[in-house]
Amino acid sequence: MDIWLERAAGSGFATALITVEVSLALTFLATVLHFRRLRRGRLDLEAVLLYFIFFFSLLFAIPCLIAVLAAPQPAALLSSLGLALGRTRLGLLILAAGIPVAIASGLIGSRNPGMQRLYPFSKKACVNLMTFVLYESSYFIFYYLAWEFAFRGLLFFPFVPAIGLLPALAMQTTASTLYHIGHPDSEVFAAFAAGFAFGLIAYATHSILYTTVLHAAAGISTDTFLYLRTRSKA
Repeated sequence: MDIWLERAAGSGFATALITVEVSLALTFLATVLHFRRLRRGRLDLEAVLLYFIFFFSLLFAIPCLIAVLAAPQPAALLSSLGLALGRTRLGLLILAAGIPVAIASGLIGSRNPGMQRLYPFSKKACVNLMTFVLYESSYFIFYYLAWEFAFRGLLFFPFVPAIGLLPALAMQTTASTLYHIGHPDSEVFAAFAAGFAFGLIAYATHSILYTTVLHAAAGISTDTFLYLRTRSKA
């Protein structure tokens, strides 16, 4: 077993606490803290940005705090959960090949009527360029980093030594795909394929940073193409 995976299995109590917290967090984020619910009584942009902050707090900040407080070696645990540069050369090669593919998928997705209705989560983000840039920056920092840390880190790496690579891939893919329920069918199927692909990338690079960039490239490019379409009609 690789040393980095041994570290993932070595802080059992902290990892168990984090896993329980993430499971509870996802339940709240899919229900009472979802941006659709937060829109009640709030402005559209305010609600979505608040959702991003909840997402980051519950799926990134609090798990990191638990690791610091409960793990005997917090830095080693967080590194084993993917918060590390990992295999940098391989990661950069994957980004060089994957970013054009991600942008192309964003272009294709932006032509889908269902995607046009859903994205950006806040239509008010497209009111002007400054607002759009600030919105997408928040999207990257507070949403995509937390997403990859939760699904490709917390719900994946600790389970590889316990149940094997393929079952761990299937488990995190199932969880991340189910979180897309209610999105256009094409995106749900894409999420299923991306779950396996991103999981393998995270495993190969020992890091969630490269999948964060790829995932964000797909999502932000979708929003960007939709923003450009909106501005061209203005």
